[in-house]
Amino acid sequence: MMKKAVLAGGTGFIGSYLENELSRLGYEVIIISRQKQHVSWQDRDNIIQALEGAEMLINLAGKSVNCRYNERNKQEIFDSRTETTQILGEAVLACAKPPVLWLNSSTATIYRHAQDRPMTEQSGEIGSGFSVEVAKKWEETFFQFQLPYTRQAALRISIVLGPGGGVMTPMQNLVRFGLGGHQGPGDQMFSWIHIEDVLGIILFLRDREDLSGVFNCASPQPVTNRELMAQLRSILHRPVGLPSPKWMLEMGAVFIKTETELVLKSRWVIPERLQQEGYHFKHDKLREALQHIVQADRSR
Repeated sequence: MMKKAVLAGGTGFIGSYLENELSRLGYEVIIISRQKQHVSWQDRDNIIQALEGAEMLINLAGKSVNCRYNERNKQEIFDSRTETTQILGEAVLACAKPPVLWLNSSTATIYRHAQDRPMTEQSGEIGSGFSVEVAKKWEETFFQFQLPYTRQAALRISIVLGPGGGVMTPMQNLVRFGLGGHQGPGDQMFSWIHIEDVLGIILFLRDREDLSGVFNCASPQPVTNRELMAQLRSILHRPVGLPSPKWMLEMGAVFIKTETELVLKSRWVIPERLQQEGYHFKHDKLREALQHIVQADRSR
């Protein structure tokens, strides 16, 4: 019988990649989403049926944070994470043969703005503000479920880099248009992970039945924003890039309907647990990861 993996909210950049890769690995992949060709979030019976006998449930559901934080968007960001996690938890409890492993998205943004030291699962300090409150409630909703037959892990995912979309598209465009200098002060830390390592970590946790709880999903070698942009300029052969001071970012963020927190918050996150447990990153150095992505985009 075919192995089954359920991707909840699996239609975005990460979900589409995981769907292709898991299918290639021999999984039957079932997607729960708001799109009519998939299992609907409103269809409890079909969600339970999808989860029955699944090897993995991977929940990526949540409205994009790449928007203005007005009250309506904030509520949608909040609800789209907590309500979907609640629906899945109740469905897992209703299964006769529940999924063996439930991996739930979380975010590395849960930690405070950090320029003094890296944040690990053990010693990291939880921050404050809207994004942190969302992350805390998301994990709280996930871990409230006591599931005797289902192992649970929350993935505190940093900024995901990969070919074919995600943040790499606007970043490459900035560089090509001559705006690839540092953003804000430039000394804020940039924690990142290559999309191939997101899959690698999922498969690692699948095989390690002794592991559960919280995991930082970030390369062990974060860089400053200044270094990020310099490396991207170098790879794209654009030696000069105008920096974007904070006031310019504030104006631009209003114009393109996003928030400056996405580039100005210093995220300094280290994957201590994964390293201690023996996970080996496929892409741990930023320059090599960026080269891989740019080359993959060129060959598409």
